[in-house]
Amino acid sequence: MQKITLLCVGRLKEKFYLDACAEYQKRLTRHCKFELIELPEQRLSDAPSDAEIAAALSREADAIEEKLPKGGAIIALCVEGKPTSSEQLSDTLSRYGAQGASQVTFLIGGSFGLSERVKQRADLRLSMSPMTFPHHLARVMLLEQIYRAYQIQSGTRYHK
Repeated sequence: MQKITLLCVGRLKEKFYLDACAEYQKRLTRHCKFELIELPEQRLSDAPSDAEIAAALSREADAIEEKLPKGGAIIALCVEGKPTSSEQLSDTLSRYGAQGASQVTFLIGGSFGLSERVKQRADLRLSMSPMTFPHHLARVMLLEQIYRAYQIQSGTRYHK
């Protein structure tokens, strides 16, 4: 059974996001071992300079690298990533499993994204859409897509 780790910068506070994530986490337990790791987002001023943002992203990268599971594949969500269909994500997870990657880690950065250093470690840079979404909503969307990927693999009617 594949192990999926979702490593996120930032903590969910809103009940509706928490409830949605909890539902997909519960559904995923039938298909994979799932782990959620939340890291604190660096606090910045209301109008941070580019240097302040870069320093915060570097500190977040240090925390991410410290918590990255050993081995396996890394998929970083980022705006410049590759747009992928649900079927393609399902195929990617299947392919990683067939290649022996029983561990797949998805990375979601905070409101300023991920540092380039972390993105360079990724086996795949994934874009949910060319549109911009709050990182909290991206978490819910990603969990649903991981669940959908496993449903596609299982051949269920969930994915029509």
